[in-house]
Amino acid sequence: MKVTLERNHLLKSLGHVHRVVERRNTYPILANVLLKAGDGKLDLRATDLDIEVTESVPAMVGTAGTTSVPAHTLYEIVRKLADGAEVRLETEGGEQMLLTSGRSRFHLACLSPDSFPDLKSGSFSHSFSMPAAALRELIERTQFAISSEETRYYLNGIYLHALEVDAVTWATDLNHGGATMRAAVGQVAGQQIAN
Repeated sequence: MKVTLERNHLLKSLGHVHRVVERRNTYPILANVLLKAGDGKLDLRATDLDIEVTESVPAMVGTAGTTSVPAHTLYEIVRKLADGAEVRLETEGGEQMLLTSGRSRFHLACLSPDSFPDLKSGSFSHSFSMPAAALRELIERTQFAISSEETRYYLNGIYLHALEVDAVTWATDLNHGGATMRAAVGQVAGQQIAN
């Protein structure tokens, strides 16, 4: 794999992706970010087996390929590079990746991308779209009631239900209940909805 890209683009995407990676993992591959180069872009993917984050960055791809490297280490290196610098990523035999930028050179240990978990969920029976600001407001209005109890993991989230005209969110920790309903512009279950 040989890829050249701009530091700011890579840093922004790594900033999103590396947050899902925990520093201590039972499985070493979960501390890594999967890098896949091809079609004029670099795809980055990280997971903690509950959440998967995927980002794409425009890149000049010399040789397509896939590898996985430590997410936090890569993020810290890229973060400390000069603003606007050109970053070159190159795998050397699959066991190491060479990162060069200006006079800086870093060798990162790689793990086989074949052992990286794939959390594909298949196809969904329903889909909807709504403005990001409306979704953010729905989550902010109900997040106070999300449970953080380890024993009742099924309460550690927000229930989102899309109706024909509204989207409803609900969360509870069995002490608090939070529900909100909001009309949104977009597509819900294939139907056009309006404010």
